[in-house]
Amino acid sequence: MLRKTFEQEIKQLKDEILLLGSMVEQATIQSVDALKKRDLEASKEVIAFDRKINQKRFELENRVMVLIATQQPMAHDLRLLSSAFEVISELERMGDYAKGIGVINLRMGEQPLLKPLVDIPRMAQKGTDMLHRALTAFVNEDAEAARVIPKEDDEVDELYTQIYRELMTYIMADPKNIERANWLLWAAHNLERLGDRVTNICERTVFVVTGEYKEISASYDELGDEH
Repeated sequence: MLRKTFEQEIKQLKDEILLLGSMVEQATIQSVDALKKRDLEASKEVIAFDRKINQKRFELENRVMVLIATQQPMAHDLRLLSSAFEVISELERMGDYAKGIGVINLRMGEQPLLKPLVDIPRMAQKGTDMLHRALTAFVNEDAEAARVIPKEDDEVDELYTQIYRELMTYIMADPKNIERANWLLWAAHNLERLGDRVTNICERTVFVVTGEYKEISASYDELGDEH
């Protein structure tokens, strides 16, 4: 009976982690859309929504600590709960990145965008898609899926590099563009970091399943490195 109750608690925890993930996905897409449209009110909503993300994070962390304290889990269950704690923290930080993009839009004031946004929305779409699948792999404890997803982070990195190079051409053409270029570079950097944190979640998933914690890196794998 106690085991059945514990399993129900774990299922509820996983459902709540998926909910927190969907909140972060929503905030990320909305923050970039607001920047693209220079919609200051929408950015204010993203910033206010971050408080709900933070509140959900603390609620879930408290639930994890109660389960560890009351159930005294061992082996797989302990790996799962400790990893859930880390995943929750990763999601909260991703929420901060969305909030940061909202702050960028507000700080720009009435300045127009240096250029129409194309690759930054692509980064947001790719990053949130990876996040959604990474969380699905985590709750399903699917190590194989978790190993594959981080390889796609190269696409996010390539978009970031492309954005950086393009913005540098605007700066070289006219140094007065530096401030507006920096705003967009900051937004792109936040999305690049989101991709990195998705990889962290995938590494945690593999740890839950296998008991081994290893970095997942496409470049290392391609070189045949066991790191």
